[in-house]
Amino acid sequence: MIWTFTDDLGVFSDAAEAWLRRDPVRNTVPLTVLDRLRHGLWGDDRMLGWLTDGGEVRGAVMHTPPHALLLGDIPLGSVPSLAEAVRDRDFPGVSGPLAQSSAFASASGLRETGRASQRLYRLETLRPPSSTGTARTAKDGDVELVARWMRAFSEEAEPGASHDDPLPQAKLRVERGELVLWEDGGQPVAMAGFSRPITGMSRIGPVYTPPGLRGRGYGSAVTHAATRVAEEAGAGLLLLFTDLANPTSNSIYQALGYRPVADYASISLAPRS
Repeated sequence: MIWTFTDDLGVFSDAAEAWLRRDPVRNTVPLTVLDRLRHGLWGDDRMLGWLTDGGEVRGAVMHTPPHALLLGDIPLGSVPSLAEAVRDRDFPGVSGPLAQSSAFASASGLRETGRASQRLYRLETLRPPSSTGTARTAKDGDVELVARWMRAFSEEAEPGASHDDPLPQAKLRVERGELVLWEDGGQPVAMAGFSRPITGMSRIGPVYTPPGLRGRGYGSAVTHAATRVAEEAGAGLLLLFTDLANPTSNSIYQALGYRPVADYASISLAPRS
């Protein structure tokens, strides 16, 4: 097994994109990150890698600082060789399928300082929730609000972690029509994003309701609305991630018709001394 690395987006796409697209469910995050990179997010400081075995591509990984090393659904047996191949590069952590992420954290020799356990869900049959209000697509005038809510979402999901400026992503996603706001009484009360379909796959997220407005069904309503918009955009595979430490969100998404697929983890790692 051989790992090859580049910072050239075209070279990486030519080598690894077909492999990623073979399983757009389990490789949902690398596929959407690749799409974002093509639109100029996160700059050129990146490491893009792929695994070959007997001349055939069998895996892909990505690192876009300040984010964690992102693992596709790579073979578990390839993780030790990956950890050795990237030993000279600093990562704040690793994120991906549970078994692979845990194996990388162990093989890296770095101390684990925190872990967020996640579950990937796939929509079966969408069910409508009950809530007051209406949905609308976010517009240019909503960019500042969207960016604030994106930052709040990230800080709540990974407290203490280093987060990039959400404004460029907020602008891009508003421009692409990927963000849905839920309004009640004429005011935005919740937000849900979705990714434009890739190989028929779209992932819902982030989903955010400000703390003072929770418990009123807004999160369910905006998730349902974003799912409908993604379907209308051509998505046949609808996915989302939940934080396993939050039983409320897990029950909400299951009530909407989402069903578990696999477990994932984002593991924070101490820097090398």
